[in-house]
Amino acid sequence: MSVCESRLLIALGGNLPNMGGPPLETLRAALADLSAAGLGPLQVSRIYATPCFPVGAGPDYVNAAASAPLPSALGPQDVLALLHRIEAAHGRTRETRWGMRTLDLDLIAFGQTVLPDAATHARWRDLDPALQRHETPDRLILPHPRLQDRAFVLIPLLDVAPDWTHPLTGQTVAQMAAALSPEDRAEIRPLAPDSTLVKPE
Repeated sequence: MSVCESRLLIALGGNLPNMGGPPLETLRAALADLSAAGLGPLQVSRIYATPCFPVGAGPDYVNAAASAPLPSALGPQDVLALLHRIEAAHGRTRETRWGMRTLDLDLIAFGQTVLPDAATHARWRDLDPALQRHETPDRLILPHPRLQDRAFVLIPLLDVAPDWTHPLTGQTVAQMAAALSPEDRAEIRPLAPDSTLVKPE
């Protein structure tokens, strides 16, 4: 397994202020929390602006991605629980699926781990888009089943893990990003030419 394939991948986002601070500051605080919890050293993407979905439903999102070595003392469920605790500490509530939020931390991949199994993953990966808003898995699915469809995840991941390979489809992050429509790619805009949340270590 390559170094890239053995890493933890996390997507970060938010579009609501938290305790008076803008989403960008919330993402910075969340990264500090991840490091304090023992994840790292973190490699962090540039910061991107992403249109709110559905369009017009609220402020644009701030998005980024982070990559870290797989933690020796934590499994996927432990990392997911940690992400949920950090979200809650920054005012995240889970009232509306795909609703606006102060902070969103998605566990995208845990190395080459497939959860719960290939067949279940395929079912959620191939779910009709019309059903995605209403059907939610009752367990952790890894890699994230919507990874290949989300420009706001793939474009930031290009900065930190372009060669990570999906264990079931065989596609790299770079290949999945290249398969996005030009319109989807164009919507994900860096906030500044070399903007970062933290400098990669």
